[in-house]
Amino acid sequence: MTSKQFFDWQTSGGTDDVMKLVHVLERADLDWCVIGGVAVNHWAKHPMVTQDVDLVVATESVDKAVSLLEKEGFHVERFPWSINFRGHSAVSLQISTESFYHEYPARSVAADVHGILLRVASLEDTLRGKIKAWSEKQRRQSKRLKDLADIARLIEAHPKLWQLLPKEIAEQIDEPA
Repeated sequence: MTSKQFFDWQTSGGTDDVMKLVHVLERADLDWCVIGGVAVNHWAKHPMVTQDVDLVVATESVDKAVSLLEKEGFHVERFPWSINFRGHSAVSLQISTESFYHEYPARSVAADVHGILLRVASLEDTLRGKIKAWSEKQRRQSKRLKDLADIARLIEAHPKLWQLLPKEIAEQIDEPA
């Protein structure tokens, strides 16, 4: 089973939704990139399945992206911090509208994640995003623990990142050898 087939199996057909999203954004020549767990999967040694595909679209292009994705059949739901899309699978596609991520697309890299070609946040931006998510005390404990595990996965794969960790996180994970 390929990584794409495994992702598709875990997400009830999510590959098609993600590939449609990528196609729409690329065809429109918009600046964008994935963040969160999908970005961690690119940078870590061992990927983990996630049913959330978090991404950022350049601020000036968000409305255009939403309109194009709606025309492609995605159901849209707006929140103060994100715009969520649902296609035909179990994958939740979420465009973050937080200003924190505003410059991520400009530093993104091309990557193959689960057999799907994507634009992925830079390594340092991926870590910063996970630190931000972990720091949000209102998030559910289970999500914050996953964020901490993602940070540990990034540090294991890229020990040089250790120096970027806040003290409260460095105290909770092992320093790389």
